[in-house]
Amino acid sequence: MADATPPGRAMRLRSIIGGSAGNLVEWYDWYAYAAFTLYFAPHFFPSGDPTVELLQAAAVFALGFFMRPIGGWLMGVYSDRHGRKAGLTLSVALMCAGSLIIAVAPTYATAGVLAPALLLAARLLQGLSVGGEYGASATYLSEMAGRGRRGFFASFQYVTLISGQLLALGVLLVLQMVMSEAALDAWGWRIPFAIGGLLAVSVFWLRRGLLETQSFHNIGKDGPRSGFWTLWAQHPRESVTVLLLTAGGTLAFYAYSIYMQKFLVNTAGFARETASAIIAGALFVFMAIQPMAGALSDRIGRKPLMVGFGVMGVLFTYPIFTTLAGTRDPWAAFAICVGALVIVSGYSAISGVVKAEMYPAHIRTLGVALPYAIANAVFGGTAEYIALWFKNAGNEAGFYWYVTGMIGVSLITYLMMRDTRDHTLIAED
Repeated sequence: MADATPPGRAMRLRSIIGGSAGNLVEWYDWYAYAAFTLYFAPHFFPSGDPTVELLQAAAVFALGFFMRPIGGWLMGVYSDRHGRKAGLTLSVALMCAGSLIIAVAPTYATAGVLAPALLLAARLLQGLSVGGEYGASATYLSEMAGRGRRGFFASFQYVTLISGQLLALGVLLVLQMVMSEAALDAWGWRIPFAIGGLLAVSVFWLRRGLLETQSFHNIGKDGPRSGFWTLWAQHPRESVTVLLLTAGGTLAFYAYSIYMQKFLVNTAGFARETASAIIAGALFVFMAIQPMAGALSDRIGRKPLMVGFGVMGVLFTYPIFTTLAGTRDPWAAFAICVGALVIVSGYSAISGVVKAEMYPAHIRTLGVALPYAIANAVFGGTAEYIALWFKNAGNEAGFYWYVTGMIGVSLITYLMMRDTRDHTLIAED
């Protein structure tokens, strides 16, 4: 196993593309929930108050995130012991099941409390899937990329992550154009989940044909074993660093992207269709600049980009939200959203490779996945719920300061850590 032949350039590129394509479908399935919350929330949490309905749907969204640490732990160990390819294949199978459950779940009017229970079960299953997906895909792309191009190729994790989010928004925009509001409210919201389940089936077969990474081959059958206690006993500094560097970055990303769609409707007063179009356009620009930011990190290092995100996030988060709350011009809102996401790019484009470069191969997937998933569950998954809680309490600005403070915590971490480009533990070229 340890004497496996390193892949050629063409095979390496093909594997990166194949792994990225699967990542896109995974994240489409995950984000379809957020994109269509405005339509299906009343069917599962009927109350007559849109903010309360969104708050309850956001709570389920947050609970799905709390399965991600479990998924990161179980599938991180699985990927470290059985291969990155095996972990990627298992994660997409779980995502498929979750999407199909939502597509056919009965509403509250039909099944009572069973309806939100099924919705929660599906999201927990998807959370388990995504918890394993992040670590496996970040590790796979970082190991497959090769020295000198890791920042560039690893950035495609967020390219495909955002592509999945854009695809979910694109399906929403198409359905808004071809279906009446009444039909979309009544049953059209089920369509994206059915699409996601079918796409996941195709990706399952695609991932079965991926090439395994040389880093995994080099561990050998008799190499050290990945495990929960091994991670925290032997790599505590790295794991705490991953947790803290993720906290502000993931909160900012979810605040500026996922929650922003609801903010534009619920606070700024835009129509749902206009808000969807603004976010879709801003995310497209965000997606396009990820490889540029990743390539820049290959030249100047990872640390300057992360510090840049931290400084600008602390300085501009409050002005971004307060300005957006008062604007009624869609183009001005679009420009502000783009600016916010450009700031986040200093974290998002390189977050996966930074984490992967901190750990030795035998525990790399678990090290990337578990601390990230914990931070993501605590700060990213609760972003919408906390924002809506502040709004419901009449203190919406409290959320702006909360995001600012957490970015500040991550900024301190960025300033104290070593640049992983120059101190990488990924030994293979």
